[in-house]
Amino acid sequence: MNIIICIKQVPDTETKIQIKPDSSGIVTEGIKYVVNPYDEYAVEEGVKIKEKFGGEVTVISLGPERAKEAIRTCLAVGADKGIHLNDPAFEGSDSYATAKILAKAISQIPFDIVLTGKQGVDFDNSQVFAYLSRFLDIPFVSVVVGLELSSDLKSATAKREGEGGDKEIIQVQLPAIIAAQKDLNQPRYASLPGIMKAKKKEIKNLSLSDLGLSPDEVGLKGSRVKIENYSQPPERKAGRIIEGEEPAEVCEKLVKLLREEAKII
Repeated sequence: MNIIICIKQVPDTETKIQIKPDSSGIVTEGIKYVVNPYDEYAVEEGVKIKEKFGGEVTVISLGPERAKEAIRTCLAVGADKGIHLNDPAFEGSDSYATAKILAKAISQIPFDIVLTGKQGVDFDNSQVFAYLSRFLDIPFVSVVVGLELSSDLKSATAKREGEGGDKEIIQVQLPAIIAAQKDLNQPRYASLPGIMKAKKKEIKNLSLSDLGLSPDEVGLKGSRVKIENYSQPPERKAGRIIEGEEPAEVCEKLVKLLREEAKII
């Protein structure tokens, strides 16, 4: 079983994001980077599949030199190999261009299933797995909270979150792309032996020329979406506490405020 897992290195969700003075991006100095939380569920599921059926887990990440740290983290919890897609030409790639780069790398190696997180917590686009499905010409299932592979490893049954919290059961032929939601499993922590072994595991570097892509297909030139500027969300106004001794008194004050100040009733 050849398992591919696409991961992304993102700012820690507890990091305070600051915008550059010219609004061209975020200030990267001092930011702590981590494996995208949803991708951690994909990694755990991939390792579980390998433990049950055998095979090999390859982690792929597109990003600058520091993205190797994220790949090493995944190798430490059970992945076997890493592929680092790193080239100045890749900078500025949107979801479409990113998926094209990933698809080129994945198509160079044998695979039976591709796992991803359902979205990155930085841009929250939730689009890469869908574009990847198009470029690889294989089906996908998103927001997956349960996954079972058939005994012959030719199909999978996925439980996914539907509208309103309902669960949907979808059977899909392999190879396929599975985009993980947080309830899929409980990611494990890296052990000390795992961390030591990760230092010796292979991370293959691939550039633009290695993938056979042209500069016009990647980066800003190959992107369908271009970000004009960044800005912080507007500050929310302070809330107001309505005081009163009796519920009826509080309700009366609330209704009056909604009618006279908010003007919504």
